[in-house]
Amino acid sequence: MSDRPVAVVTGGNRGIGREVCRQLAAAGYAVRLGARDAARGEATAAELGPDVRALALDVADHDSVAAAAERVAAEDGRCDALVNNAAIHYDWDAFAASADLGIVHEAMETNLFGAWDVTLAFLPLLRAAPSARIVNVSSQAGSLATMGGGTPAYHVSKAALNAFTLTLADELHGSGVLVNAVCPGWTYSGEGGMGAPGGRPIEDGAASVVWGVLLADGGPTGGFFRDGRPLPW
Repeated sequence: MSDRPVAVVTGGNRGIGREVCRQLAAAGYAVRLGARDAARGEATAAELGPDVRALALDVADHDSVAAAAERVAAEDGRCDALVNNAAIHYDWDAFAASADLGIVHEAMETNLFGAWDVTLAFLPLLRAAPSARIVNVSSQAGSLATMGGGTPAYHVSKAALNAFTLTLADELHGSGVLVNAVCPGWTYSGEGGMGAPGGRPIEDGAASVVWGVLLADGGPTGGFFRDGRPLPW
């Protein structure tokens, strides 16, 4: 059983997720690095040090999600923070008017339903924690206030994730579980592109996410943030 707060991070073996794991470990968390590919997860966890342990977790596979939650319950006996980071299909070259709906379905399965399924699986542990945090890694691309054309699978799936965030936060209000959506910004990661115009260091994007985990009791819930500042829904 862990005598330190435990954080579970999905999609933790690369990009933003990997850096979130590193920063949370530095902040004193026992980190469970969720990865669809168990071997890559183990390799990344070994690189990040003894405070990070790999957790086989494919968010699009319900059995994998259930097994991961059972493992954390059995081995750690707690979960104090859940970071729903796993995401796919930044379809920058696609359009809603001609979209491949197969791609859209895949994006929804991971970016929305995957995060939802993981949340449900870990919610009993989160509710039992003295105070807990759920951070849904979203994107300003999912903001209805600023959304334009193109990138339909990513836009729609992230907007849906934002709606899930608002709904869950309201339902858990007063429970001690704070639920927020956080945009890491356009960073130098595999998802954002190593040479992305206007990109910023991945450390900064990850810090935006970690901020949502480190919120003090009584902090905001049901919000959409980047670098601790509200974004329009």
